[in-house]
Amino acid sequence: MRKAGIAAGVATLAVLAAPPALAAVLVPAELGELAREAVVIAHGRVVAVQGVWTAGRRSIETVVTLEVATVLKGQPVREVSLRVPGGELGRYRSVMVGAPVFREGQEVVVFLGGRAPSLPYLLGLGQGVYRVRRDPRTGAAMVMPPPRHGAGVQAVRVQRGDPGRRMVTLEEFSRQVLAVLGPREGRDLAPRRPAAGRGLR
Repeated sequence: MRKAGIAAGVATLAVLAAPPALAAVLVPAELGELAREAVVIAHGRVVAVQGVWTAGRRSIETVVTLEVATVLKGQPVREVSLRVPGGELGRYRSVMVGAPVFREGQEVVVFLGGRAPSLPYLLGLGQGVYRVRRDPRTGAAMVMPPPRHGAGVQAVRVQRGDPGRRMVTLEEFSRQVLAVLGPREGRDLAPRRPAAGRGLR
């Protein structure tokens, strides 16, 4: 994976170094940093997940295809495919610590980096994807905000029931991202007729 400029490696090392009896320790990327560094920020639904060999058949990565509903940054497209390290291919399986797992039908917001003609990748691995869930009572789309952290790059213990980890609506989350980007980079939330596309343009 190309260097994304976010401390994904640090987060991975923190998880590996944590004693088994303790909760996971993460070094989260700031939402603003993710938004500014991303080439594409898109909300959509996973429509395909396929394991493929990397060059030289040395490892496996997963190609995830999203049917795009909204593009917050980048050119409007109907769908976008991204690559995630690790995955399954036939009887082979490759695991990358910190890499998220996708399933068809999941709704997500992704922060992508990379340059054409290569497929884009998630910035910060798991930090670059936000899961969207539907409120069972209202049907509203809800997003979990990034973990909180202290001053500087300080690891934070993830705790169940943290009040700072409350769900926010997808609309509120989108507006937070657009506020960080400003009028030059961010897109409005009005419906668009996007063009077909697979990777970055």
